[in-house]
Amino acid sequence: MEDLSTRRHQMFPVLSPDQIEMARRFASGEPVRFSPGEAIYSVGDRQAPAWLVIEGSMEVYRHEGLSGEASITCHGVGQLSGEVNQLSGRPTLAGARAGQTGCTAMPFDTAHLRALVIGSAEVGEVIMRALILRRVNLIDTGAGSVLIGIAGNAALARLQGFLARGAFPYTVLDAAIEGEGKALIDRLGIQAAELPLMVCPNGTILRNPNDAEAATCLGMTPDLPVGKIYDVAIVGAGPAGLATAVYAASEGLSVIVLDERAVGGQAGASSRIENYLGFPTGISGQALAGRAYNQALKFGAEVVLPVAVEDLVPAQRTGSFLSLALAGGRQVEARTIVVASGARYRRPEIEGIAAFEGNGISYWASPIEAKLCAGQDVVLVGGGNSAGQAIAFLAPQVSKLHLVVRRALEETMSRYLIDRIKALPNVVFHLNCEVDAIEGNAAQRLCSATVRNRRDGSMAQLPLHHLFLFIGADPNSGWVRDHIRTDPKGFIITGQGFDAAGEQTRRPLPLETSLPNVFAIGDVRAGSTKRVAAAVGEGAAVVAQIHLALHHIGARR
Repeated sequence: MEDLSTRRHQMFPVLSPDQIEMARRFASGEPVRFSPGEAIYSVGDRQAPAWLVIEGSMEVYRHEGLSGEASITCHGVGQLSGEVNQLSGRPTLAGARAGQTGCTAMPFDTAHLRALVIGSAEVGEVIMRALILRRVNLIDTGAGSVLIGIAGNAALARLQGFLARGAFPYTVLDAAIEGEGKALIDRLGIQAAELPLMVCPNGTILRNPNDAEAATCLGMTPDLPVGKIYDVAIVGAGPAGLATAVYAASEGLSVIVLDERAVGGQAGASSRIENYLGFPTGISGQALAGRAYNQALKFGAEVVLPVAVEDLVPAQRTGSFLSLALAGGRQVEARTIVVASGARYRRPEIEGIAAFEGNGISYWASPIEAKLCAGQDVVLVGGGNSAGQAIAFLAPQVSKLHLVVRRALEETMSRYLIDRIKALPNVVFHLNCEVDAIEGNAAQRLCSATVRNRRDGSMAQLPLHHLFLFIGADPNSGWVRDHIRTDPKGFIITGQGFDAAGEQTRRPLPLETSLPNVFAIGDVRAGSTKRVAAAVGEGAAVVAQIHLALHHIGARR
């Protein structure tokens, strides 16, 4: 966690008189007077404006546990309330009331707050930094949702992972320990199968929710506007999709981003990326994705998740719009579509693996998994850079890490990672090997893995608490293969010409698929370089091509 104690002046900045005058130009209404103690907005309110204090003071608070309240700060003249959710209109994670002498403040709704952040570079920088730091502070202090469950439970770990990857703050109460969490379970008569409970910021209680239910309660999946035609709809919120959103929205295009999981894609699960340009000390995939996500919100892109895109419906006539069919019968229409759906983690053929999915087997290594494995023996399978980053992150926290790879690391992993891993004293190498089977009690997690040497056929039993799989990924393109040309492995082909049914009035653009006005970028594209920097580059490049496609659409009409 970042130490924010020395950054409170940035977290709660005071605007100068000139900056206040600049901000006034972007306010969404006239100043409002609030009486002492009067509520300005409550935790969980949707579309709560940010408020700039002009006179008096404003007390800001958060929920603590299930029934408590904790002070965050007291805003004075020249200070603006709010955090990242104010940029998107999602339910606020904090509440505010007028101070002891009352408060006069100017409102900035979502649209006007974005206009201020973009319209004034000086004030916008101060405000964006403050909003982001406040979200980090909320995460550090455990504001937001309250999760009640049994420590180590797979469903609880899944829910924690979902919230963490979405940068949504939460706190956990152990249902087995006396306290307000156990008291709530007893009072409501909750059964073990209904755990974990999730108490949302607005007070709604969910019983063992899936990711979609949790997201709905947090306002992450807003109602989609009926009849709206976007300039570009982006499927996938990994580095490629987020880069497209930032560049397209900053250039005035109407943008919507859809992802069935969370922002960041596979890169979002990387504990540390050290070969991305401009970050010499490295940056976690989650932090990189979070920054890109905030940039996209700043410029007005709509980010909707988790929502599954089930089909792409081609334009039925010249001049009609493309459509994306979403889970639940919803749809999104757009003039252009960018497929940035990346790849799915590859699941190996290992005897017994099905019984442990989600309960002892992971395809990423986050602090949540590291905490579950602390002091235990673990096995990690894979020899790519993602595997290397996970090893460097996990090894210092576990008792012993058995690395199982099918070939020499030099063939698949960057040199700096190999050197770092070989310096770790508790990493045991099993070269030219693969996992044949896993055994144990699903309720008590894994117990052992059978590892086979591919050269001499010898077998070894490795005790373990957790199995991490980093064995590559397959393109997430199944939902478009009926409409778009792919190579034999399922990667989407771009720039080679439209299908016979497509428009023939222009040549396809380099990143355009066999379906006109549909583009593919990042890991899902055939021939792409599987690196974060390459994905971001394609996200920027595709926006220039989208402009050309939109110009052609306009000229044709």
